Amino acid sequence: MVVDDEKEITDLVALYLENENFTVYRCYSAQEALDCLTQQKLDLAVLDVMLPGMSGFDLCRKIREKNTFPVMMLTAKGEEIDKITGLTLGADDYMTKPFLPLELVARVKAQLRRYKRYNTPNQPEEELIEHSGLVLNLKTHECFLNEKPLSLTPTEFTILTLLCRKPGCVVSSEELFHGVWGEEYYQKNNNTITVHIRHLREKMGDSFENPKYIKTVWGYGYKIEK
Repeated sequence: MVVDDEKEITDLVALYLENENFTVYRCYSAQEALDCLTQQKLDLAVLDVMLPGMSGFDLCRKIREKNTFPVMMLTAKGEEIDKITGLTLGADDYMTKPFLPLELVARVKAQLRRYKRYNTPNQPEEELIEHSGLVLNLKTHECFLNEKPLSLTPTEFTILTLLCRKPGCVVSSEELFHGVWGEEYYQKNNNTITVHIRHLREKMGDSFENPKYIKTVWGYGYKIEK
């Protein structure tokens, strides 16, 4: 689903995605997007921040109430606060206008590869990661902390999985970038991973000053303590 009140942008993005054999639902307002959500089974959404009637942030929040598929935000040039706000509300990635359509297609493919990897039905049932009260089910994309469910976005789930696969070892920010987005030819701001880590800590009730789970290793990356 592509949502932007600028028809030219929506139609351009849809055209590039359709050329890659994606089925694209075009929405020019938040209300059209909400209607689409109730009528179609979606795998990914691309949302503009500035929408009539309801902002892309509020739409992202609505999506996250019931859905775990990836959400990408389109932000105005130089609006760093928009990027951070979107990631905090549950978005998985962002692009700044103007953008290259081919780069957007590459990011969509990376998000879908990762999302479907954790939601494919042929994964073995026993594929669980357990660590210090954390349980990650790679088949159902569910996460539990001390038997209580955590509602994670696909990006948060992937970051936590990457860290839990290497308990006690430092995972560099670059490795997290590659593990999450799968593409290395474009530059991503360090704030991206930082905001996702902060959001994970908030959901886990973890402390930045004295973390029980995710520890920052300054100048390198992050690790899950053994």
